[in-house]
Amino acid sequence: MTLKSISSDVVVPQGAIIDHSVTIAAGVLLSDRLAIEADAVIEPGVVFANGGSKPIQVRSRVLIGAGAVIGPEVELGWGVHVKPGSVVLASVPANAVVQGNPAQIVGYVNSQETAHLAAGNAVAPIPPSGDRREVSIEPLGIGSASVYYMPRISDLRGSLSVGEFEDHFPFAPKRYFVVFDVPSEELRGEHAHKICQQFLICVQGSCQALLDDGSARREVVLDRPDIGLYMPSMIWGTQYRYTRDAVLLVFTSHAYDASDYIRTYDAFQKEVAGRPNDTLS
Repeated sequence: MTLKSISSDVVVPQGAIIDHSVTIAAGVLLSDRLAIEADAVIEPGVVFANGGSKPIQVRSRVLIGAGAVIGPEVELGWGVHVKPGSVVLASVPANAVVQGNPAQIVGYVNSQETAHLAAGNAVAPIPPSGDRREVSIEPLGIGSASVYYMPRISDLRGSLSVGEFEDHFPFAPKRYFVVFDVPSEELRGEHAHKICQQFLICVQGSCQALLDDGSARREVVLDRPDIGLYMPSMIWGTQYRYTRDAVLLVFTSHAYDASDYIRTYDAFQKEVAGRPNDTLS
């Protein structure tokens, strides 16, 4: 086996499976229970821990920074970026950026922050929190995904936000569910729908949402009950960074159908590649 680039001091154990295009720098310690897929880059001093009943899985295009430690049975999803010195003890979803000890998700590769996410990063002026009688829609550039600034009425008695399904929503909801009591380090979502559309409102606390169409990504913070996020079909969605008090309300265009879910990022990419561009939402 001829590797694209492997330091002369790196020993490849007999049980390790490494694609021919992988780059491995000096001082890397490989496990005998390890599989590394195409175009991964392993920087100096990375340690892959031994042990576990299942091999460590490093998917395609992963970048592992210098001095990082990857624990037993961990799976690093497609395109993951591990920051230098991080200790990864749990599996990481596709395109996530992780950092720390233990490593936590701090963002997503090549994503752009938008719409109410952080001061100075918004792509358009944020509608004020005061009275607003109509819906203001901000496209995100990920299919037809958009942020909806819903009507809001405030006075001395408090504030009210309202939505008319026929006039204000991008679809007529058939179902809703509520996500709450989520530990802040937990991820939700991590799937796409073939047909079903979703509309997300964080009615208490805050969470962060990633939208991915297979080539571009955007992140949105949902932290006001008058902000909705429209997620069309065929968008890979992940929600994370929940505050302890977060309550996320999700309306869906269809009733639950297990066959409508795309559960892995690899399968999502294949589905996207197999569809003509004009059939995507």
